[in-house]
Amino acid sequence: MIETEEKYLKISDLNEYIKCMFDENTFLRKVYLKGEISNFKNHTRGHLYFTLKDETSRMSAVMFYNNTFGLNFKPEDGMNVLVEGRISCYPSQGTYQIYVEKMEKDGLGNLYIEYEKLKKKLATEGLFDAKYKKPIPRYPKKIGIITAPTGAAIRDILSTIKRRFPICETILFPALVQGASAAPDIVRQLKKAQEFDLDVIICGRGGGSIEDLWAFNEEMVARAIFASKIPIISAVGHEVDFTIADFVADLRAPTPTGAAEMAVPTTIDTINMLNEKKIRLNAYISHTIKNKENKLVALKNNFILKNPMSLYEIKEQKLDNLLDQLNKNIKNKINNYQNKVEILKSSYALKDPLRLVEKNKNTLQNQKDKATNLIENILEKYNHKQELLINTLKLVNPLNILDKGYSLVEKDGRILNNTDTLEIEDTINIKLGKGELKAVVKEKKEWKI
Repeated sequence: MIETEEKYLKISDLNEYIKCMFDENTFLRKVYLKGEISNFKNHTRGHLYFTLKDETSRMSAVMFYNNTFGLNFKPEDGMNVLVEGRISCYPSQGTYQIYVEKMEKDGLGNLYIEYEKLKKKLATEGLFDAKYKKPIPRYPKKIGIITAPTGAAIRDILSTIKRRFPICETILFPALVQGASAAPDIVRQLKKAQEFDLDVIICGRGGGSIEDLWAFNEEMVARAIFASKIPIISAVGHEVDFTIADFVADLRAPTPTGAAEMAVPTTIDTINMLNEKKIRLNAYISHTIKNKENKLVALKNNFILKNPMSLYEIKEQKLDNLLDQLNKNIKNKINNYQNKVEILKSSYALKDPLRLVEKNKNTLQNQKDKATNLIENILEKYNHKQELLINTLKLVNPLNILDKGYSLVEKDGRILNNTDTLEIEDTINIKLGKGELKAVVKEKKEWKI
């Protein structure tokens, strides 16, 4: 017989209790696992459900939609991955699982680290700056293509250019686009392309894994693209693929076909553009001709052109006025000089030059007398000032007091005003009003005033 029901738990309560145990375990809040994906399911709401397994064990996993934005690959069965998340219990089924927060392909972690490190380095140096981007010509005559000589990429590029703009010439610079030798080969072809008269270069390849596209993440390729004098359109992989070359290039295309479409216009667009230019040019020519016709009519109706002698008559009259004014000015100048000559002829200086000399002689003597008196007054003033200064110096001269019976006592050139620095038998100098004594101290006394 079953005992009282208080002893028995509900399954949901036990599962909730177990979930609390998982959630409170700090070790299980941040777990790093690696394994192989199986039973993968991409839910219509964007959540990912799958199983992580290794050689001997397996665990259920779920990655909610809000955590999938950081994924740069499409998970699928059989793929080895590295995941980061927390372990908890799913109470409804009584199973524990990992709630994945981050996931990346196993073995690609180091590549992504190198990718981000180089991307940050080149961005800091300014290789991605918009100010270095060269414009892509609208109507190129010659396009260089750096890619593998076989494969879908070159076929798509050539067919697109031929279909859209068949008059454009293309030159293929075949290069390895995958493997250890790919990056140096791409750089070599980029340098070779600089020797051709190209309007633009398309550089890229078709889609693939990150390892397949890695040549376009190499630093040497990035610097070769940046150094190119010819504008470069990068066309690497599919639309979701981003490489270092995409950031450095002057223009990034989502696919090789997209690069060809960006490089050349369509024939229809070109014809439409030419028709538009033709219409505008015809309108401009018609407008210009109309303006010239109006000017011609205005010139034909001009009074001067109809009566050319009137222009001559005006000039003749103006010349007469100028000649009259010139003659008048000449006569005025002559009269002025004649008047000045008469004034000079009547001047007493010319009639009696000795009188002028005598007058200047008297003036010079007067000036000499004035200067002599001025100098004497100044000297007398400064002599008087000098005497005052001498008397003042005598009054403040400290040695004058010696004439009244006082004396100065010195020791070693220093004047003494007390006995503190003297010892018995010290030699001292005594200066009097007239003369000087040298004495030896035999006794010293102190007093206060």
